[in-house]
Amino acid sequence: MKGINPQILLWAREQTGLAIEEVASHFKKDPEFIENWEKGLSSPSFPQLEKLAKKYKRPTALFFFPEVPQEESLEGSFRTLPEQEIRYIEPHLRFLIRKARAMQINLSELNNGSNPSNRFLLHNFNVENKQLDVVARELRDYFGIDLNTQQQYGNPETAFKEWRLVVEKHGVFVFKDAFKDGRFSGFCLYDDVFPVIYINNSLPHPRQIFTLFHELAHLLFKTSYIEAPLRGSEFLNRLSEYDKKIEVFCNAFAGEFLVPDDDFIRHLDAEVDDRNLQRFAEQYSVSREVILRKFLDNSIIDSEFYNKKVRQWNEVWAAPKQRNKTKKSGGNPNFTKRAYLGESYMEMAFSQYYKNNISIEQLADYLDVKVGRIPKMESLIFEERSRS
Repeated sequence: MKGINPQILLWAREQTGLAIEEVASHFKKDPEFIENWEKGLSSPSFPQLEKLAKKYKRPTALFFFPEVPQEESLEGSFRTLPEQEIRYIEPHLRFLIRKARAMQINLSELNNGSNPSNRFLLHNFNVENKQLDVVARELRDYFGIDLNTQQQYGNPETAFKEWRLVVEKHGVFVFKDAFKDGRFSGFCLYDDVFPVIYINNSLPHPRQIFTLFHELAHLLFKTSYIEAPLRGSEFLNRLSEYDKKIEVFCNAFAGEFLVPDDDFIRHLDAEVDDRNLQRFAEQYSVSREVILRKFLDNSIIDSEFYNKKVRQWNEVWAAPKQRNKTKKSGGNPNFTKRAYLGESYMEMAFSQYYKNNISIEQLADYLDVKVGRIPKMESLIFEERSRS
């Protein structure tokens, strides 16, 4: 087909993270068949181009552009990650990172380029040269959420919703999606005005809460990051000394913020068994791993016991039978959309619509839904307000 830019065909595949053999297999062709497209020796038919666009999660019109789009590479966005880690990022997660960049643009458009928070955390809160416990305590004070309030959330799902609202109130927007890759818990994209955090909705809520604060800590250091909880010492050893220090800090910060040492000390005499680990996890609305780490950091257990227990939990979680239990097949797509976008973002978009600043078609674009779903999405906002 005339007009297709072969340079963009090559660029789109490489940005998606697919090997040419994978694309060839998708079309049931030899790799040379796809290579000829990318070299301009032949061109895909329009149905083939549409199939390619769907595979790359790109608009079909993109392939007719005269020049390759200016889009920041993953290496550019996540400068602290080793090259080996970048290669592990699957195509769907790459797509979500592009989606996160689009959400930053949406936020800018909906707010005329200014962060709507009058207490923008990343401009007003400093972490440099501070001890871990001091940062955690000062951030709690900044948020105005004491430990008693946290423990009254009741369950991890409610706790995540409350923490999300607190973080968004202070200028950092939180979105969720199904990552389709259990190795990654979430990521953050730093920006001076509209930083965002993306959370893997496929994970349990306690893990989502930990990821939220791990990513928030990276944003406080003004870095973008992708979190994979199963990374071990091998990963840390590939980081520069400065980046290793930040990663260790962010990981420890999430645990200290959610379960302060000066409160947890009263539990250190308890037996470290499954019943107590679950009980303390429920008390603080965190994962059992966070509680177990507290016992390790206080030398109540050794690293061998800790690693054995974490491996046991990870194996259970990784089992297909267990993963399937977390997937709610046939669920209401409107509820899913609300969970992914969040109440704050939805209200922001509807507010611009009510003010006649955007059309209903534009509103649908911001919410990534068809126009016909707008009334139901609107009712969900009022339903959420009535509960609060």
